[in-house]
Amino acid sequence: MNRESLVFCVAALAMALVVCAIGFRLAALPRATVDATARAVPAESLPDVDVGGGFGRVSVIELVGYYIEHPPARAGEGGGEATPAVRRFGGC
Repeated sequence: MNRESLVFCVAALAMALVVCAIGFRLAALPRATVDATARAVPAESLPDVDVGGGFGRVSVIELVGYYIEHPPARAGEGGGEATPAVRRFGGC
């Protein structure tokens, strides 16, 4: 391996390391946000959620209560059979 190739490889690796370090600093969440995700928060303190579709803003307590009273139906229960997934050529 000649000297120019070795210098190019080392410089390219160093530049990639610098770009990754700068990109990580820009993309990483602030430390306070990461620490806040480790603590549980009572549902009463969460802000209302805009569910859209004309329903407007709903409190988290109401959403949890609705979910408990109306759990999602499993495939084949109540609403009939679930429609089978369509298989297409090529994967998706």
